Amino acid sequence: MNVLWVYAHPEQRSLNGSLKEQGLRTLAEQGHAVRVSDLYAMKWDPVVDAGDFGHDPATRLLVGEEARRAYHERSLSPDIVAEQEKLVWADAVVVQFPLWWAGPPAILKGWFDRVFVNGFAFGVKDPATGRTLRYGDGGLAGKRALLVTTIGARRATYGPRGVHGELNDVLFGMQHGIFWYTGMEVLPPFAVYSADRLGSEDFARAAEDLRQRLAALPTAEPIRFRHQDGGDYDDDLVLRPVIAPGQSGIAAHYA
Repeated sequence: MNVLWVYAHPEQRSLNGSLKEQGLRTLAEQGHAVRVSDLYAMKWDPVVDAGDFGHDPATRLLVGEEARRAYHERSLSPDIVAEQEKLVWADAVVVQFPLWWAGPPAILKGWFDRVFVNGFAFGVKDPATGRTLRYGDGGLAGKRALLVTTIGARRATYGPRGVHGELNDVLFGMQHGIFWYTGMEVLPPFAVYSADRLGSEDFARAAEDLRQRLAALPTAEPIRFRHQDGGDYDDDLVLRPVIAPGQSGIAAHYA
């Protein structure tokens, strides 16, 4: 497989940095081709602005429209194009970050904002029906995605009744709203808990667990989200009454 590893942590000597090195070594040993986007090392600019699209700053900026135009006219900023080329090349994407304030660092959110533009990752239409492809289909369909994250809190606090919320619920915006929305198969996340208190034996176990998860990258069963066009949603993209009756919120969107 071709694997893109997107890394968002400012310190190479951190737990995250050590896990990244373990992960990259494992993928190489398994015969995968790997490319890395180390966002802090790249000094990635996370801010969307007119310069991304060659847009005249004196006129009103409509981000979605300008992004789509620039993508199709091949006038996107070169740093965006380089990341899109990596995504096109990749069969799987590993996204690694520390969980800060219930989400990724701003630099990673800005990578999604600038790279997953209209016309490339989303806003793609079915040529036969004209229907917009999303939630199970889209510009990145056929690729796999795995989130690797470190968390300072204890595992139980991210369990079904934990104070922080169940981990898949916390990550729903990324896993469902970014990856599944653009058509990617989403693998269950890999999380290391109590990250600020790990000893050497704890790290060895975490590294081995990560190696095992990466070994299963091509074959692991993805999270079963509902397809937008699979019949569960009506024309307003609301679940039909017969689907998951009595359920609401995040849980209703798992198949």
